Amino acid sequence: MTVAQPDVTVVIGAYEAMPYLVECLASVEAQTLGPGRIEVVAVDDGSTDGTGECLEEFAARVAMPVTVVRQDNSGGPSGPRNVGLGKASGRYVFFLDADDRLGPEALERMVAMADRNGTDVVLGRVEGVNRKPPRSMWGRTLERTDVFSSNIKFTLSAQKLFRREFLERHGMRFDESLWTGEDALFTMEAYLRADGVSVLADYTCYYLVGRSDGKHVTKSGSYTLRFDSARALMNLIAEFVPPGERRDSLMHRPFVVTLLPQFGPKFLKDSEAVRRHKFELAKPLIEEYWTEGVAQRLRVDERLRMHLVAEEKPELLVPVVEFVKAKKQAAALLEKKGREVYLVYPYFRDASAGIPDRVYLAPVREARAFPGYREHAPASVLRRAVRRARRVLRARAVVAA
Repeated sequence: MTVAQPDVTVVIGAYEAMPYLVECLASVEAQTLGPGRIEVVAVDDGSTDGTGECLEEFAARVAMPVTVVRQDNSGGPSGPRNVGLGKASGRYVFFLDADDRLGPEALERMVAMADRNGTDVVLGRVEGVNRKPPRSMWGRTLERTDVFSSNIKFTLSAQKLFRREFLERHGMRFDESLWTGEDALFTMEAYLRADGVSVLADYTCYYLVGRSDGKHVTKSGSYTLRFDSARALMNLIAEFVPPGERRDSLMHRPFVVTLLPQFGPKFLKDSEAVRRHKFELAKPLIEEYWTEGVAQRLRVDERLRMHLVAEEKPELLVPVVEFVKAKKQAAALLEKKGREVYLVYPYFRDASAGIPDRVYLAPVREARAFPGYREHAPASVLRRAVRRARRVLRARAVVAA
């Protein structure tokens, strides 16, 4: 008898996941997609709290096929995910963290969207439970988009629906040498290789659960691991996207999300040795990938901090970070009849600091918050161009006469 291929393989990597695992598994069992269309591959990564036993009890009880793998601790989520992916047989694969849970219709809706559009990746809306998930990409449902036309670059966690044939065709696996940011590397590669990405924004597919014991991988690890993660992601982007505006639009993410926090409030608590080391680790990344195009995508305080890191001026960075930490509102200086807004952060037009005015120039989205700002309208730009052309024509007419 031929067994039908499941629509989705749910891969669950679990380590010391009790009691959160109970609700996680219940959310899989409650899926409206139906047990005949789902398989589960669960990998217990050396737990000692009953996680493995809970998985085996689930496998023995439920109608859907469940494979449980028990292995020695690998030290991170990449190993269990790769094991699960290697055993998957579904048309699609979904990586579910053992702390989290699915909305009841999540898999049914995501599979339908992927089938309808032929897309290789589907993002389902995420809500936080005692955690704050990314939000900027959930404004509206997008049947088909890509990483350049949307905000999906700001959600690089692995909790997405991936077409398994697509992953196998490109030999995609999680990088087990990275101790943090491995999911960002995997997901960004998928975005860049995908024949279309779908965004399901009108139904909560995934609940990101905050553990009361604070044991989240993204919160642990040495600062050096963050630089490893940033370096890997920047190198991946550079491998796929040539220099220019499109690359800059993607580099925005690792600079803001991964690198910049190392030069935020935590920098004030660092020893002098750690501060120097952070500057050393940042230097090759900035030399290679920090461009004016990236800088212009940052808010003024972000751009100012990265500028000072790029210029290797830790002594100037500290007062700026103190200003940011205090959550002070920088004064606004409007010039050119309100068409330019400068935010007066520390060292603005301080000759001894030598920081260019452009570092303090507010981008449009930031400038709009200040009364008196006059946004450059395309029509006004066109009118100026027409006036210039008329002046040139009149001058030529005078010469000809």
